[in-house]
Amino acid sequence: MPGAVLTPESTLRTASRVRRFLAVFGPGLVVMLADTDVGSVITAGQSGVQWGYRLLLLQLILVPILYMVQELTVRLAIFTGRGHGELIRDTFGPIWAWVSAIGLGIATVGALLTEFSGVAGVGELYGLPRYASLPIAAVALLVVVLTGSYRRVERFAIAVGLFELAFFFVAWAAHPDGSALLTGAFDIPYRNPDYLYLSAANIGAVIMPWMVFYQQSAVADKRLRPEHLAAARWDTAIGALLTQLIMAAVLIACAATIGRGDPNATLSSVGQMAQALTPFLGTTMGNLVFGLGVLGAGMVAAIVVSLAFAWGLGEVTGYRRSLEMHPLEAHWFYGVYALCVVAGAMVVAFWPNLVSLNVAVQVMNAFMLPIVLGFLIALAVKALPAAYRLRGVYLWVVIVVAGVTCTLGVYGGLSGAGLI
Repeated sequence: MPGAVLTPESTLRTASRVRRFLAVFGPGLVVMLADTDVGSVITAGQSGVQWGYRLLLLQLILVPILYMVQELTVRLAIFTGRGHGELIRDTFGPIWAWVSAIGLGIATVGALLTEFSGVAGVGELYGLPRYASLPIAAVALLVVVLTGSYRRVERFAIAVGLFELAFFFVAWAAHPDGSALLTGAFDIPYRNPDYLYLSAANIGAVIMPWMVFYQQSAVADKRLRPEHLAAARWDTAIGALLTQLIMAAVLIACAATIGRGDPNATLSSVGQMAQALTPFLGTTMGNLVFGLGVLGAGMVAAIVVSLAFAWGLGEVTGYRRSLEMHPLEAHWFYGVYALCVVAGAMVVAFWPNLVSLNVAVQVMNAFMLPIVLGFLIALAVKALPAAYRLRGVYLWVVIVVAGVTCTLGVYGGLSGAGLI
């Protein structure tokens, strides 16, 4: 405002708001960077190769849906102080808590296979065998969590996750045709089963069970209070926009390069994607930029997925769980995390072809959406204080959006599999 004078009071208020945001900032961005994991990257790449820009609009439509879902986890954590599994157990009983935990376990297995497959794929780009790259990655993940606090784990996750920004360079270097991009984005072959199957995979790649468990537990572990709600919502909104822009960048890069030259190509590994891009980016630059992006995606997702399962199982069974506790104080929590990391690395080391399951894992996530979103909405209606629970018009908006998203995900998966 012209002529406005900054008083000491206004300066202090501004500084206080900035400090509050920085103190709250983290869980939303971390979970969203993990959302763009290796499986999601390959799903977006295959979407661009097979369908050009026809799945680009879906990436943008999913931004507000993703925010809507994860904002509920923030609300539940702040106003109940409990993680997702614990809240289900206390609200609906132990049987339903175990149902949610089993779904989380299935999603965790699928996700870890894709993350470590991606890490191994990056190593192989530089001639490093997976029996060398996977132990290095596993040890790094163990050291960060077992010797740190929540804040240190969060900073490490954000640091490695920001390597995903390399995908924006890949999209820019691909020089997509603007006219073809706009035309393709609005050309929706909604009756094609293959298109519907990849649509389901993209939906499942965006909303995953472990994201709900992680963000709610992380916000509760961080002990955020009601006055932090606005900043936590901004953290989630920024993360939701960033993760979908990264997905869009991967799709655009692959559509503008591989899809334009060979729309029948099948991308099932990091190496295949990097090699397919090298004619357009050069071997050295293609491997480096794409490798950094995938490495960041795989490492941050491996942390988030493993912690989500360790938190979620602890919330259902009752063992002590917090990154602020020493490993000897919460040995089950840290033990489950370590088991997830070590087992994931070992499985990928001995069965290297599991990376081909990437798209199928995302479709599996889409099949679990009714359970995940059903629990989340029910908790937001029943467990929150009256002033903050879902009600009125927004409740019906959430129900309709969740219903449409679940229907599209399940129908697309069944249609693509030839079951309907």
